[in-house]
Amino acid sequence: FENDDIIHVAGSVDPARDIEIINLELGLADLAQIERRIDRTRKQARANKDAQLELALLEKLSAALNEGKSVRQISLTEEEAAIIKGLGLLTSKPVIYAANVSEDDLATGNEWVEQVGQIAAQEKAQVVIVSAQVESELVELPEEDRAEFLASLGVEEGGLKSLIRATYELLGLRTYFTSGPKETRAWTINAGMLAPQAAGVIHSDFERGFIRAETVSYKDLVATGSMNAAKEKGLVRSEGKEYTVQEGDVLLFRFNV
Repeated sequence: FENDDIIHVAGSVDPARDIEIINLELGLADLAQIERRIDRTRKQARANKDAQLELALLEKLSAALNEGKSVRQISLTEEEAAIIKGLGLLTSKPVIYAANVSEDDLATGNEWVEQVGQIAAQEKAQVVIVSAQVESELVELPEEDRAEFLASLGVEEGGLKSLIRATYELLGLRTYFTSGPKETRAWTINAGMLAPQAAGVIHSDFERGFIRAETVSYKDLVATGSMNAAKEKGLVRSEGKEYTVQEGDVLLFRFNV
């Protein structure tokens, strides 16, 4: 967005240029690392078939980076992905583009957001609209006034929450809750984890001695007001070892060791 009080380091607003510069810098860093790896692998490849496969892959990546591509744009087999995993190449990482806009454009975006969207579409990446201005104002508001403020801007939640949700989704993460008299805690797990595995995030004994998980969704628990009320309405389920934990589940684990 344009603002006379905010001076861009390059003197003008151009997200396409900014993205190109960042990708170039990341690509050059990857290229330097790959070239060093090629030098070491070339010596090993004279008498090692695994090293020969790695060398061929590294040379393919080097050529693509020299063409201005990122590693994530290159089609790799599972075996090839495993070979380069240890390199931690920057341009192999999945991407979310966060477009910082003025509060007036938070709900609809603007022409610059459209530019970012076109670039993201080519990479099958996601764009999240945020407003640093709105986020700073939200921090100053009482909790009870925030929803009304966001509604006046035409949105249901701030861009920061949207960005966190999109990041979790991109990384394949989920959150479940445990709640008791003293505290309520959120636990982060990988998507697709079964109930015993999710229990193991708390303690290995929970997974080893897992019996069942008393389960209710966060929305149902908040709507009813308590676990007992949720049970009375038949909203609490007893799930076994094959249950896949869902986003926002509230779980009470039963176990025996």
